[in-house]
Amino acid sequence: MEKSHLGFDVIIVGGGIVGVTLAACLKQTDLRIAIVEAQPLDVVTQRQRAYAMSLLSQRLFQELGVWEAIAARSGKYRNIQLSDENFSGVVRFSRQDLKTDFLGFSGQHQVVLETLQASLRGYGNIRWFCPAQVTAIHYESEQVIVELSSETQGQIKIQGALVVGADGPRSLVRQGAGIKTRGWKYWQSCVTCVVEHDAPRNDVAFERFWGTGPMGVLPLTENRCQIVWTNPHAEAQRLKELPPEVFLEYLEQHTGPQLGRLKLLGDRQVFPVQLMQGDRYVDHRLALVGDAAHCCHPVGGQGLNLGIRDAAALAQTLIEAQQRGQDLGSLAVLKRYERWRKRENLVILGFTDFLNRLFSNRVWPVVWVRRLGLIVMAKFNPLRLFALKLMTGQKGRQPRILA
Repeated sequence: MEKSHLGFDVIIVGGGIVGVTLAACLKQTDLRIAIVEAQPLDVVTQRQRAYAMSLLSQRLFQELGVWEAIAARSGKYRNIQLSDENFSGVVRFSRQDLKTDFLGFSGQHQVVLETLQASLRGYGNIRWFCPAQVTAIHYESEQVIVELSSETQGQIKIQGALVVGADGPRSLVRQGAGIKTRGWKYWQSCVTCVVEHDAPRNDVAFERFWGTGPMGVLPLTENRCQIVWTNPHAEAQRLKELPPEVFLEYLEQHTGPQLGRLKLLGDRQVFPVQLMQGDRYVDHRLALVGDAAHCCHPVGGQGLNLGIRDAAALAQTLIEAQQRGQDLGSLAVLKRYERWRKRENLVILGFTDFLNRLFSNRVWPVVWVRRLGLIVMAKFNPLRLFALKLMTGQKGRQPRILA
């Protein structure tokens, strides 16, 4: 039997970190929010992954009242180092450069998402439809109607002023709206894993560039760290399938004395890398956020931070529109969000693509140029500070939580 639930203002499709961040940004307004997630909540939170999260993400979480709970279970880094294989010219950033307590933190997927989910409890203006599949979306002049299929609730229709696609890089919301994307799949995949190390300190995040691809190391709690190691597809799969002791020996050769002896904790995961930018972020009664709108190379750890920034920017745009009595789903309102975020995201997408292509090769003239670049960056403070502020989210228009 089909049921009908009327009266939502914003329907968020996707209950991951970006979608729930958007809901958290709107929870203290009088907007009525629906969150639609295809998987059970306990399944959504179980992804074994940690993310490099910027100072801007930390500030936004602080404004949402969730930072202390996330910080208690997250690694924090006071230093960042960039290096090229075994070249001696290392670029070092420290918290003193920005006069902050740290330069970023390593947020584990489960910790961040469970904390955000908990922050929504008790808010009567937020309703979950989970697990529920979107079967159709109808965009009308005055409203959008979303048809859902749920094992527990049957066939449901919900109506709202706006639907937000926060459903990842293969977004069905984006595809259903006919929004095309531009970009490419890289020749690389990332091997991710968590290791325990015996180094005396655990407050340094580092990116080490190899001819096969960059390696990012993020400190977690309890002398653990997350490895994000980019390699050509076949090599990434080979690394995943190596016996653990052989893999660790190879990994220790690539991390060097920075971490010392390593112990593998849990399984190794492999995921392909792509660059993608949606032709549009918005349409009539539709907005896209996070990976549904764009994807970038993981070098520099910018991906999730861009999505969190999207969510905060869209929330600010919607709150300001509501205060002015404007239609939340109108293109005039949603274009403000698109103008704000699309160009800023394109800068980061281009920056990460440039870094990966510059460092993921062993052509000697290119190697010479990039190593000279590292020397210049290490010596020239304005350039070094610009790069640091870009990585930590201090450049561009800063969103604020208004409610």
